[in-house]
Amino acid sequence: MTEPSPALAFTGERFTPECVREIWHEHWHRYAFALPFARGRRVLDAACGEGYGSNLLATVAADVTGVDIADEAVAHARARYGERANLRYAQGDASALRFDDAAFDLVVSFETLEHLHEQEALVAGFARMLAPGGLLLISSPDRATYSDVAGFRNEYHVRELYRDEFTALLAPHFPHVRLYAQKLLFQSVMWSLDPSDGAGTAATASQDGAEVTEGMRYAPLYYVAVCSRDPLPEGLPGMSLFGDREESVYAHYNGEVRRNMQAGARILELEAEVERLRNAPPATTPAPWWRRLFGAR
Repeated sequence: MTEPSPALAFTGERFTPECVREIWHEHWHRYAFALPFARGRRVLDAACGEGYGSNLLATVAADVTGVDIADEAVAHARARYGERANLRYAQGDASALRFDDAAFDLVVSFETLEHLHEQEALVAGFARMLAPGGLLLISSPDRATYSDVAGFRNEYHVRELYRDEFTALLAPHFPHVRLYAQKLLFQSVMWSLDPSDGAGTAATASQDGAEVTEGMRYAPLYYVAVCSRDPLPEGLPGMSLFGDREESVYAHYNGEVRRNMQAGARILELEAEVERLRNAPPATTPAPWWRRLFGAR
């Protein structure tokens, strides 16, 4: 039995599967969304990073090529996922790839655009490498909400795009575009337990991402029944979501996380101070004045 390869160091530039909370859901969701499109296809994962997504797509694809500009990421991906016969990793600049025309049926490139100045070359290259009928799945943060509203700056992003800039970038090469919004939300979810009712592209993953299954694989807390003496109407929803516009639960969650992080930092400071005092030399008590005056010992 081979030992698992060590984790790729997380620097903030690229996601690793060992990350937790929001970033875990955001990154895994994109590849889970891509999974049905990859079935039986030749797939390019441009800027594959740690390699986890390419490995997931290879469970259903005919062939997957993961490319990343960082040598250490490619070496890690080969060591951790290289045993799959239909999966290979290569070093390369996603904006200047030299694969043949029409070499792929599906190209995925998640959270790559904003890291590059050469965005037009990136999209043009993807269009060239796609076979007729092929698909490009590409993502990028919305500058308006990711940076402007949040007042946040990601040091690894060199050119973030607003929605109209994103669609304008894609339009010259892809006249047909369906735009999806992505955001982690706190929602009340109701989903059908009837296997005949589809649940869209809902997917549930194990924490390590090794198992991604279709549908909502959760134990229900409540049941809601739709009942009739006659056959039920057609078109009943497979899933229903409900939430509040202010995202109050999420706001409370973020507040608690910030407070816990601040408390953790303060605890580390206090522990360091305790350790300093513990290791400090014992304080000496000065001799009484009369001893000092007469030189008594």
